[in-house]
Amino acid sequence: MLTVRYPLLGLRPGAPVLDLGCGAGRHAFEAARQGARVVAADIDRAELKDVRQLFEAMDASGEIPPSGSGRAVNADALRLPFPSSSFDAVIASEVMEHIPDDRAAAAELARVLRPGGTLAVTVPSWLPERVCWALSEQYHAPHVPGGHVRIYTEPTLRRRLREAGLRPGAAHHAHALHTPYWWLRCAVGVEDDQHPLVRAWHRLLVWDIVERPLPTRLTEALLSPVLGKSLVVYARKPRGTEPA
Repeated sequence: MLTVRYPLLGLRPGAPVLDLGCGAGRHAFEAARQGARVVAADIDRAELKDVRQLFEAMDASGEIPPSGSGRAVNADALRLPFPSSSFDAVIASEVMEHIPDDRAAAAELARVLRPGGTLAVTVPSWLPERVCWALSEQYHAPHVPGGHVRIYTEPTLRRRLREAGLRPGAAHHAHALHTPYWWLRCAVGVEDDQHPLVRAWHRLLVWDIVERPLPTRLTEALLSPVLGKSLVVYARKPRGTEPA
């Protein structure tokens, strides 16, 4: 289940790509399949162990073309362990809403992106997120350690990226079918993933991801602009901003 649209990243074979806050690695794996040299970075070492193992399995099975590669790195978004202008593309999916100092995080993302490169940032969309916060205090920080600390509007996210010296461009929403799932989780109790309604909707999501049937694909396309759980904004780093 991908949130970012890879054609908008402009990847080329062998391009260095950073997936910051990679989690289970979904975006990193797809970038490697497309022939990029991927660094999957996360602050959670347990997640990185699984990502590293799957990279190895993908390489052994021939899923990664010769131009591509994948490695997992432990990293803090506010102190990225990479030189400036290291990556042709950077993905930060569902990361910024967790970081109190999002201006500093945006500045770090911009620093490691090469001039002319593209950054894709995804955050929870304003309307679905606002409903989740209203339904459940346990959904967000400070009630949940490491939880969501803010709700973004698109103008706010674009402003953060401009403040970091980037030029925001295209944007879209994704995962409309996931919004009712999280509303249900918040309504019955975020910790209760075994509630019958929650389990039923989860089965629908798995079916949609695996089978991609036409009815759910059409529903997703029609509803995502309004109810998409995620907002994605793409931004470019202007050329001529090479470090001195």
